[in-house]
Amino acid sequence: MLKFLENKLIEKFKDKESFTREELFQFYRYFEPELKEGTFGWRIYDLKNRNIIKPIKRGLYVISIKPKYKPDISTNLLRIAKQISQKFDEVKHCFWETVWLNEFAQHQMNKSIIYIEVEKGFEESIFYALKDNLHKEVFVNPDERTIDFYIAESNQPIIIKKLLTRAPLMKRMEKKVKFYTPTLEKILVDLFSEERLFFYLQGVELMHVYENAISNYTINFTKLFSYAKRREREQDIKQFMTNHMLYLIKDIIDD
Repeated sequence: MLKFLENKLIEKFKDKESFTREELFQFYRYFEPELKEGTFGWRIYDLKNRNIIKPIKRGLYVISIKPKYKPDISTNLLRIAKQISQKFDEVKHCFWETVWLNEFAQHQMNKSIIYIEVEKGFEESIFYALKDNLHKEVFVNPDERTIDFYIAESNQPIIIKKLLTRAPLMKRMEKKVKFYTPTLEKILVDLFSEERLFFYLQGVELMHVYENAISNYTINFTKLFSYAKRREREQDIKQFMTNHMLYLIKDIIDD
């Protein structure tokens, strides 16, 4: 019976941009009139756990047709992640590199910048650990001058920044190395929030990044807007999406 309902559910909702918790409840109640709210709650948990539906905001779901964002880890990034994770295994940190954005951007970047975000107070410790491992082009919380005169001219820059608490991260395991990377939701918010650091991805280019990311991957908008609120950019990002890609998010952003 449950497999039959699962197939019916996918068939009914697969072509909808989104559907509500109430719509899902009424779907189940059609086949099971006596279904209790508590049992229904477990049904939702099971559907999410088995990647059949995905939440895009509180009480709003989509069928999981789009893949989960999981970018490839380069050899260089993995080597750095291994060095830092082994030495600072109890310190929260995450790694990513801007080459990942080539999947979404119109203009491709030849040079990739590696970002390491770490708990407040550990930035300099990470800096010296990298220097001890012969990494020369390492910058801590760079200011505008450093970005313009040094990072722009570097070949393999590594930027160390403070990691905000409760930032949305993804646990990764590559070749027995455990580390964290930012979720796509976090990357999108950071690109928007740090215009100076990501100056080359503003304007029309940022629109391309957002449109392609939202079109190709399932985005948890509750997670995205929650993090954007912590960065005090929630309303700005909502307005940006409304102005430039309303067709993609018209059921997501509240009036």
